[in-house]
Amino acid sequence: MTAQAMAAVSVEHLNKVYQSKERRVEAIGDLSFDVRPGDFTCIVGPSGAGKTTLLKCLAGLLAPTRGAVTVNGREVTAPPQDMAVVFQEYGRSLFPWKTVRENVELPLRERGIAAAERARMVASALDAVALGHVGDSYPWQLSGGMQQRVAIARAVAYQPKVMVLDEPFAAVDAQTRADLEDLMLHLWSKLGLTMIFVTHDIDEAVYLGQRVLVLSSSPTRVLDDVRVDLPSPRTQAHTRVHPDFAELRTRVYSGIQAAKAAK
Repeated sequence: MTAQAMAAVSVEHLNKVYQSKERRVEAIGDLSFDVRPGDFTCIVGPSGAGKTTLLKCLAGLLAPTRGAVTVNGREVTAPPQDMAVVFQEYGRSLFPWKTVRENVELPLRERGIAAAERARMVASALDAVALGHVGDSYPWQLSGGMQQRVAIARAVAYQPKVMVLDEPFAAVDAQTRADLEDLMLHLWSKLGLTMIFVTHDIDEAVYLGQRVLVLSSSPTRVLDDVRVDLPSPRTQAHTRVHPDFAELRTRVYSGIQAAKAAK
């Protein structure tokens, strides 16, 4: 079996150029990496490194100029059915006139799932993110952290094999962010998901990931592939003060600084 066949997500010589009459911008140069099934991979890089462009290519929202993305062995030419995406701006992704339950239910309705089964899947997803008690509330009645949990619950209800998250906790306070990080580790462990998590936060990347991909400045390539072998289970109180955590954080930080210097 080839490495690509074993990969949940495979990015091969991905290149993306934005072309207009006025100028040509090469956002992604030549990017290749694989993510194995069940891995938790974090992606970091300096501002303007093409992380969001990469995510859109992974999610089938943007066609590459050259190269290819495959998810579970199938080339991505449209949003993959077995992938869910969680964006940073959770407020814009939730419909304020629909209840929490109705928001989580939306992709299941689009798939034509019967009402009784939808109700079971929605209840299970809300319980998974500790929001089973707010199903009849509206998003605007919830805190920012709870709204992001609703967005995550909607992704979980879809029962994807791969979940891609784009800076999902950037807009919440530090304590809420820590709680959401632990929620992601819980969901990853419980559901056996393949996670690709894009973040600007180096500590967050090391805390969550089994590996951290450090990207160069645009045009993007992989500068470093850092394996994160920290003791499990990870906790905010103990993992972040582990000697290996500091060493890994320094390596990732140094990579990002090198990327900035080479810009």
